[in-house]
Amino acid sequence: MRTLCSSTLIGEFFIVGFAGLVAMKDPDLAMSTVWTVCGAAMFFCVVLCGVITRPGGVALGWALQIALVAAGFVVPTMFILGLLFAGLWWASVHYGRKIDEAKARFAAQAAASSGDTADAV
Repeated sequence: MRTLCSSTLIGEFFIVGFAGLVAMKDPDLAMSTVWTVCGAAMFFCVVLCGVITRPGGVALGWALQIALVAAGFVVPTMFILGLLFAGLWWASVHYGRKIDEAKARFAAQAAASSGDTADAV
């Protein structure tokens, strides 16, 4: 799960940066505000890569997805990109857990079969 979720978060890191470049063009927004918000979101994406497997990591990821969709009120394209990445986030969590379960089953079977082989010798 960690690999899939981290890949999604790194993609979001770049999307947030590009959204910041688009938001800079809005005359109603101060450049310092844009980059403070974008910088914090980008930092959060990177930090979340490291804590995704800890308790609450997935929930923090969902909070980030909600924030990215809400960014559409400032940069309208973020509605589409936020929903796209929320879908990717769901897929990363859902299929990542399935992959982790399959790996655990495979490891248990490998351990059991190597234990059977050791008993036979």
